Amino acid sequence: MTPRPRVLVVQHEDDCPVAMIEPWLADVGLDCDVLAAHRGRAVPAHLVDHAGLIVLGGRMGAGDEARHRWLGPTKALIATVAAGGMPFLGVCLGHQLAAAALGGQVRPHAGPTRALHPLGATPEGLRDALLGGLGDGPEVLHWNDDVVVRAPAGATVLARTPDGAVQALRLGPRAWGVQFHPEVTGAVVRGWAADRDLSAQEEQVVGELERRTPELHRGWARLVRTFGRTVLGAGVPAGMGQSP
Repeated sequence: MTPRPRVLVVQHEDDCPVAMIEPWLADVGLDCDVLAAHRGRAVPAHLVDHAGLIVLGGRMGAGDEARHRWLGPTKALIATVAAGGMPFLGVCLGHQLAAAALGGQVRPHAGPTRALHPLGATPEGLRDALLGGLGDGPEVLHWNDDVVVRAPAGATVLARTPDGAVQALRLGPRAWGVQFHPEVTGAVVRGWAADRDLSAQEEQVVGELERRTPELHRGWARLVRTFGRTVLGAGVPAGMGQSP
């Protein structure tokens, strides 16, 4: 039996898992290999046995290589994948790492963002292969402190939040970064505050996420499955099926 194509997923923290990305990619015929970089797994210099790359979120900043030494190799891998035209999706921190790796700039936002914001697609976003099918307006979860303040040269801003912050970027022919979290459930988000009480605002946001999960997940799943179909359409590298 021919093995299914696989995507490499770089994880930065135990409580920032691949979550719903894994079953939604499985729906279109892709499997995930999760690389726990924070647990000492080496980040490769190139994708050899994987058809695409996803980099997840985390509490650290995009410039925190001194404390989290795998971030440098992760940036290098993102740059190689994007330059090679291979499929890439960066989620929250992954989006910020990609922007920094490709020459953009990331800084703390005016304040932490904990909100369900509408997807504020730009004209380019409405025509984009990944975001275009979502239209302008589906709500997405933001849970971030930093934002991309300068997009890399050649990148296209696909969406902005109501305050004008970059919400999504196209970074190459098959490379995207999204500041929001299309992968989460209420339980995942509650895990981000396992060591403290949620603020009143955070509790309101998580409660709304929990109440509206079926509705919200329809759009989020569509984005992830569209990325999966992009991976499949890009072809499968030779050697696919071996363990990383």
